[in-house]
Amino acid sequence: MVRINGEDKPLEEPTTLLVYLEQEGYQTNRIAVEKNGEIIPKSCYKETLLHNGDVLEIVSFVGGG
Repeated sequence: MVRINGEDKPLEEPTTLLVYLEQEGYQTNRIAVEKNGEIIPKSCYKETLLHNGDVLEIVSFVGGG
């Protein structure tokens, strides 16, 4: 299990943050991700591994004026 924005989600096996975000339908160019209290730069999404017990906060940017 990983905790995403306060909700537990199953994680079958360790996977990269990028793969997980794409599987869940996130537009990676419009979000910011914090993993276990640390902001993850977009350039690190493809090498950052998720494991059971990780806690993510995912924030979407909304445009407007």
